[in-house]
Order: sequence, then structure tokens, then C-alpha cells
Amino acid sequence: MKLGFFTANFTEKPLEEVIKLIKPYGYEALEIPAYEGNGQLETADVLKPGKADEIKKMVKSYDMEIAALANHSDSFLIMGPTGKDTDFIYKGTPEEKIKHGTESLIRTAQAANALEVSTIVGYPGVENWGRFFFFPYGQGWSEYEEQFVERFTPILDKFQEYGCKFAIEIHPNSFVYDLKTAMRALELVDYHPALGYNLDPANIQYLLLNPCAVIDTLKDRIYHVHAKDAELAEHNLGTAGTLQHGDMHDLDRAYRFRIPGWGDVQWKKIITELSLVGYEGPLSYEHEDVTMSRMDGVKKTAAFLKPLIIENVYEGRQDKLFGEGK
Repeated sequence: MKLGFFTANFTEKPLEEVIKLIKPYGYEALEIPAYEGNGQLETADVLKPGKADEIKKMVKSYDMEIAALANHSDSFLIMGPTGKDTDFIYKGTPEEKIKHGTESLIRTAQAANALEVSTIVGYPGVENWGRFFFFPYGQGWSEYEEQFVERFTPILDKFQEYGCKFAIEIHPNSFVYDLKTAMRALELVDYHPALGYNLDPANIQYLLLNPCAVIDTLKDRIYHVHAKDAELAEHNLGTAGTLQHGDMHDLDRAYRFRIPGWGDVQWKKIITELSLVGYEGPLSYEHEDVTMSRMDGVKKTAAFLKPLIIENVYEGRQDKLFGEGK
């Protein structure tokens, strides 16, 4: 495992400037945004002659690697919402939004292939997350299953063609939001080799899932991991609950995103389970903590996580007592 950094934490800065900013703190691997208009890496530019080699050379000059591309925004359009909710991503008819999201995600796979990157992180989206409620229409969620198969099977085939894997970020407001829906999605596409998951412990903690149980179940289908924490503020939980809407800055929120080490996520246990299932990718730090600055996060996350990373797996004891001497 390596300490990674999601460069979208500083979307207003060019990619190389972000690398220079984080390099002194020991970050080794990059997750770079690849949705249209992100300001750091445009997939259409990457596909121009010589551009991918130029980017790879620049990243390598800082002794870093590109671990993943991220297309959360555009991929979200593939299953929705396709109304005004997503006009900030792309303005158009539902059909135009779906087309834009699909083309953008496939182009991301082409760019990843050119950059020799195998993992792409994103969302499948969903038209109405409220359908996860069992009342008044318990069949609501299952009606999206056919849509998922129809829209994503061709995309996954393209990913396989380009040597890439799609790591769905398990997240509320998306077709895959918990362990059950993650397993169901795999089943729906016959366990397509290009489909796997991005584990963000903060997202699943929102629904009170146990990240270690998720890791032990999904195993080698975990293609990427976000280093993001969350806390359930107990003094607010009794009055606000976990489904509270409104500004994340509100003092009365029961659920808050935090930087690693400042929330309730048990990172030693998570890193242990990831090691046991053979995960060798990055812990990609993503900043959504409204209580402190991004540079606070850059420094504190590196200082907290770097000592916890397991460098090598257990090599076994070489003595007769444990029967491993032979």
C-alpha cells in the first residue's frame, strides 16, 4: 500500500502545482480527476499525440505514479438524476446527459490506457435514491437493475478492451450504496472482470456499515480506497439522525466528513483487512472536512496514515514450534 492523494482536493490548481505542494509530505500515488472541465487533466487532451507520454514523464520526475483516474461527475449522469439536479454537471435533455456521461466515461478508459493506468473511479448514479425506502413501493429499487445492466454492460466491455477496471464508489444517492447492492451489481453483470469498487469508509459509515465486513466480502473486487474519515457527533445524533439535509457546516449535524484520524473510522483495522485480502493500491486522501483547511488535511493525514501503512505481508516464522521451518 502507498499513501495516495486525490488531486481534485485542489481543483483550482494545475496538476503539477498540486504535486509540488504535496510532495514534501510523503504522498506517492495520484488519483486525478478526469471528468470534463476539471482543469487538471482533460481526457481529450491526453489522447492527442505525445500528450500521455508528457504527463507520465512529468509525474515520474517527482517520483510519483498515477494510481487512478476519477470521473465521478460525468459517470453520475449515466443512471441519473437526469433532471435539474445535475444541470451543474451537464445541461441537456435526459438523453443528452446519459450520452454525455457514457461517452465521457469511455473516453476516460481510453485516456487511462494511454497513461498506463488500470483503475477508474466513478458513480453509476441513480434517478431517484428515495426508491431505497421499502415503503410505499418496495419494488422500486429493483426496477433500476435492468437499467444498470443495459447501460453499463457495454461500458464494462469497453473498459476490458482498454485494459481498465471501473471502481464504483459505494455511496448514498447512487445505485450501489451498501454491501447488498454492491454484491447485486456484480451478480447482474455476471461478475464482469472490469467491475469492482472504490472503498470510501466515510461514505459507508454514513449508513452504519462495518468497513471491515465490506472488505472481507468484496475482497479482490476492491480496486481503490479513499482515505476519508467521518464522525457521528453523538451530541447531535439524538435530535438530527443520519439523514439530515442542509449545509455540512451546520453545528447541529450528526454526520460529518473528517480527515483520517479525526473521525470514527478505525484505520488500523481497515488497513489490516485490506492487507489480508491482498490489496496493494493506494490510500487516496480525499478532503471533505469542513472543520479545517485543505493544507491542514494534507499535513495531518500524511502524519497520521503514513506510519500505519503495512509495508510487507507476514513472511512466516522459520521455527519448528510453528511447523514452518520446512
